[in-house]
Amino acid sequence: MPSAITLHDLSFEWPDGTVVLSGLNATFGTGRTGLVGDNGTGKSTLLRLVAGRLSPTAGAVVTTGSVGHLPQTVTLTREATLADLLGITPKVAALHAIEAGDVDEQHFETLGDDWDIESRAAAALAEVGLADAALDRRVEQLSGGEAVLVATLGLRLLRHPVTLLDEPTNNLDRDARARLRAIVRAWPGTLVVVSHDTALLDVLDTTAELHTGSLTTFGGPYDAWRRHLDQQQAAAAQAVRAAEQTLEVERRRRQEAEVKLARRARTAQTNRANKKAAKIVMNGRASDAQNAAGKLRTGLDDRLQDAQATHAAAAAHVRTDQHVSLVLPDPDVPRGRRIAALQGGDRTFVVQGPERVVLVGPNGVGKSTLLRQLVERRNPEPGRASGRLETDRVGYLPQRLDDLDDDLTAVENIRLAAPALDAGTVRNQLGRLLLRGDSVHRPVSTLSGGERFRVSLARLLLRQPPAQLLVLDEPTNNLDVGTVTHLVEALAAFRGALLVVSHDDAFVRRLDPTTVLALDADGGLTPVDPAADAEPGTG
Repeated sequence: MPSAITLHDLSFEWPDGTVVLSGLNATFGTGRTGLVGDNGTGKSTLLRLVAGRLSPTAGAVVTTGSVGHLPQTVTLTREATLADLLGITPKVAALHAIEAGDVDEQHFETLGDDWDIESRAAAALAEVGLADAALDRRVEQLSGGEAVLVATLGLRLLRHPVTLLDEPTNNLDRDARARLRAIVRAWPGTLVVVSHDTALLDVLDTTAELHTGSLTTFGGPYDAWRRHLDQQQAAAAQAVRAAEQTLEVERRRRQEAEVKLARRARTAQTNRANKKAAKIVMNGRASDAQNAAGKLRTGLDDRLQDAQATHAAAAAHVRTDQHVSLVLPDPDVPRGRRIAALQGGDRTFVVQGPERVVLVGPNGVGKSTLLRQLVERRNPEPGRASGRLETDRVGYLPQRLDDLDDDLTAVENIRLAAPALDAGTVRNQLGRLLLRGDSVHRPVSTLSGGERFRVSLARLLLRQPPAQLLVLDEPTNNLDVGTVTHLVEALAAFRGALLVVSHDDAFVRRLDPTTVLALDADGGLTPVDPAADAEPGTG
């Protein structure tokens, strides 16, 4: 397969000296590739380098043509318009100028062959249920899922030879994820997708993994790669066990040999003391014994060193990936304590005690709007579901993670919310969330989506007094599988109340919610079976 992206000795480090990539040599072939790896390994940074949004510290990136890029932060551009999100603002402006009689050559160069750009944009918007939306409509009026899908379709409109998608299923409901998979299957040109959505990764041709600074490629989709990796790791673990057994045998041999040599030496010493043989004979025997002992030790030492080297080589192939240490504070909420009330249509649902409530429904029905109205204690809009808090101890994790100041560091952001805490306590908490070293002193704007999530989460964990209600909007966005597992475990042990919006079916099932409420487009709330294997309202 010919190469569409080539990395030549690529290195990148942040201005504070934090190394992200070092001497990376790799290629991405034409076709569709899934790029996987744990949070913080540099996947988003690598995409930004390929897209030209960052400059390498050393080395180079070569591509076969122009590059389109969907960043994780696309939903943060709230003031942007639909035309901006589609990436067609310059082309539309050029088209309108030409239609108005402006014959400036620059307009024709900008527009190129895209004379039908507005009709194609309208068709793309219709695909996501925005058929009547004007191109100057603001992104802040869209749901997070709608914004991601519009931006993805915009990249398809622009027909780049190489396209990079960073977590494109964030915030998407089940139907939207299915639509995205269909779009990806038919994507023209070269496509590289960073995602933790295994269903999406399974429709791609190739899987590449960024791990411990190296990029390896497997010629198959995610599921096949995962089986291959599991088999590889099982074999590596078996090799380690065999090497440990061999090493133990060689250690015992070495110890037994020393015992035997010590006994011989004591016997020889006793014989000399008893003068059982002539002195010249005794000296000769002692010299021979010393030479034999030296050869034996040398041979055994060589075998022991070989066994140690074999064990070290085998152990190097066994992964010891680190995971977050996540313990939520205990707010000790009594079972009878009323925490909040949600009202939709003519029904009211009370969140009481340490209940886990999940809110589901299609993109655009107002789930995130309901959470913001609840947390910010705003008056509800007519015809929409509404909420009322009965506690002032609330921790809120917004979907867009726009609660952070991008220009401040992780430590500074947390201390804004908890000024009484010293920097050491903040760093320790971030360390348990695998944000360590210089990364905690970099601007939040340089962090990956998963790292940004952990900074926001640390703010909740360090809140005093602890929140009695955690309101989490799409908390699994950008998170690797291991981090999601630890998040589920921590939330399951949390003794406060939870109100969660999530389109991640697997996460919802593992969370084992007390109540699942489906929000519809008319503002109605309907309880559904928490064990149901479907997201109500999305087919």
